[in-house]
Amino acid sequence: MQTANSSSTSFSDIIKNSILENFSSNISISNIIITLCVAFLIGLFIFILYKRVFSGVLYSKSFNVSLIGMVMVTAVVIIAVNSNLVLSLGMVGALSIVRFRTPIKDPTDLVFLFWAAAAGIVTGAGFYSLAAIGSAIVGLVLFLFIKNTSADAPYLLVVNCDSDESELLVHNQMKQLVKRYNVKQKNVTPHNIEMTLEVRLRDGEGRFVNQICELGGVKNAVLISYNGDYVS
Repeated sequence: MQTANSSSTSFSDIIKNSILENFSSNISISNIIITLCVAFLIGLFIFILYKRVFSGVLYSKSFNVSLIGMVMVTAVVIIAVNSNLVLSLGMVGALSIVRFRTPIKDPTDLVFLFWAAAAGIVTGAGFYSLAAIGSAIVGLVLFLFIKNTSADAPYLLVVNCDSDESELLVHNQMKQLVKRYNVKQKNVTPHNIEMTLEVRLRDGEGRFVNQICELGGVKNAVLISYNGDYVS
C-alpha cells in the first residue's frame, strides 16, 4: 500500500512540476522589449501588405492600424499568460465573455484579423522564427492570389434600351468588345428594358460604353466598378 501511495504521489508530483515549470513569474525587461519589437515588425508587414492588396470600395486606415495593435496586444497577453498559472486561467475566463460585434464585410479582412491574432500568439510564446517565416509565407500567398484576382476586376454595366431589337444589338456588340459578360438582372417596363450585366474588360478597353450608347434604341449606358458582390 505504501509503495502504491508513494508511486501515486510521485506521479502526481511529476504532473504538478511539469505544469509549474511551464510558467515563470520572472519576466525580463529585455524579453518584453524583444517580443514587442518582433510583434511590431510583423504587424507593420501585415499593415503594408493589407494596404497594397486592398481591393474593396473604401479603404479603412483605422482597421489597418488596428491590425498592428492586435499583434502587439495579443503578444502582451500571451507573455502574461505564460508567466502565471492563475493569471492564465483568469485570462481564459475573461476573454471567453468578450463579444466582438464589428461587422466584417470582406472575407479577406477576416483572414487578416486571424493572421494578426495568430502572429501575436506565436510571437508572445517566444517562437519568433515561426512567426516571421509563417507571416512571410502567408503574406506571399495572399499577395499572389489577391493581386491576380484584382487584375481581372469585374464591372457592372447598366443599359437602358427601348425594344427587344435594341437589346439584341447590345448583346451582339458586347460579344465583340469585352472578354466575357453575363446578365445579372433584367427589368422590363413599357417602352424600356433595363439590363445589369457583369463584364470583364479587355486591357485598356473602356471606350465601348460610348459605342453601346451609339446603338439604335439605346437610351443610356453606365459602367460601374464593384468588388464582385451583387444582390438582386
